[in-house]
Amino acid sequence: MTPHYWPAAKRSLARRDPVLKAVMKAWQHESLQNRGDPFLTLARSIVGQQISVRAAQTIWDRVVACACKNGNDTMTPERILRLRTATLRQCGLSERKVEYLKDLARAFKAEHLDRDHLARLDDEAVILKLTAIRGIGRWTAEMFLIFNLDRPDVLPLDDIGLLRAIAVNYGQIRPGIDTPKATRAQAAALAESWRPWRSAATWYMWRSLDPLPVEY
Repeated sequence: MTPHYWPAAKRSLARRDPVLKAVMKAWQHESLQNRGDPFLTLARSIVGQQISVRAAQTIWDRVVACACKNGNDTMTPERILRLRTATLRQCGLSERKVEYLKDLARAFKAEHLDRDHLARLDDEAVILKLTAIRGIGRWTAEMFLIFNLDRPDVLPLDDIGLLRAIAVNYGQIRPGIDTPKATRAQAAALAESWRPWRSAATWYMWRSLDPLPVEY
């Protein structure tokens, strides 16, 4: 589901930023999509920590194939907990990510995380609540804000893809394996003009570099 704020964000960003306007035109028929399931968003974010979008999708597909033998099954915390550590490692997850994924599944099974409660908190309070769980850092919590709670003004300054996209789109640098990154300070300064739609601007920056959309 496309976030409710998306049309307003596109209009506002296009008026202010010609670079973003060009990127949005290239991807005018696509938008960020909310999956609606908080466990899936956080689980996929853990899998995607510090690896490329394509690699994360490949590993996640393997995890789903192992956990959901029936193609119609839904991924749940219980299904993750039933998988052996060795099985998850064979999917491509590091030992640490397996631990994080299982800790997350236990937190949901024990009902320590409640989406309705999180939805009533402001962004920083959500981040504080989520980062209390092992394996969830600020970046993962920010992905939850963007992809599950539909928060419109999140800027994940620890995201390498965002920093590279800013360097490419605003620094006249051609994309490549060794693409330089903007600094966090440079990205934060540039993004001031994106307020209060930094989530949408970030998504379009990701999209400008990768043909596979970022989804959590």
